[in-house]
Amino acid sequence: MKRGMNTTVAGIQRELRQLGNAEIARHSLRFFQTGPGQYGVGDRFLGIRVPALRVVAKKYRGISFEDVSELLRSGFHEERLTALFILVRRYQKPLGSGDRDAIYRLYLDSTRWINNWDLVDCSAEHIVGAHLCQRNKRPLYKLAGSESLWERRIAMMATGGYIKQRQFDDALRIAEILLPDPEDLIHKAVGWMLREIGKRDIETEEHFLKCHYRNMPRTMLRYAIEKFPEQKRQRYLQGMIRDS
Repeated sequence: MKRGMNTTVAGIQRELRQLGNAEIARHSLRFFQTGPGQYGVGDRFLGIRVPALRVVAKKYRGISFEDVSELLRSGFHEERLTALFILVRRYQKPLGSGDRDAIYRLYLDSTRWINNWDLVDCSAEHIVGAHLCQRNKRPLYKLAGSESLWERRIAMMATGGYIKQRQFDDALRIAEILLPDPEDLIHKAVGWMLREIGKRDIETEEHFLKCHYRNMPRTMLRYAIEKFPEQKRQRYLQGMIRDS
């Protein structure tokens, strides 16, 4: 970084506030369901588009982990998202030998603030999934059994990188664990990852579906079969596919 650049949390917050837009913020309150009883209740927004946040994250990618942690605990959604963009970028291009271990630990210690679907989806694969790629996957299963909606979603979304490498076992096991989950955001995440498996190996996805589709939440099934030919999709929805 250039000498003299302000890398304090206060400096980042001032920069983000200058980018804020009240109309976008109002829309975000509805889009991320922040009303009473909704999953994003109490969240606050500055009103900043994602591309602008990525520019800020790139600019401040070298700030201390203490500063990132403070930003991640912000009451403003976009500040937490910026912190996660910084962590993902830093994990992919570490500045020190211990960065990746530190980022992984910080992430898992901070899941209470990674508390909306976009925060999970932009980061879980690139930090948790990447860190456990050549390691024991036990932490994923602990997350999948968590009482926290967001930790369960982290567990599912973290398998996205494995799916891209055609390594499906952990994704399928976690999907099976999450089949009875009561939360719609988990149904969507599981269905999405099953659909991603199907893009690479339709037989593997269909084997799983034939075993479980009759007991799947409807949203999960719809997400999983979204790209199927319409006739086959309707047969699944009508319960007309023969079980394995």
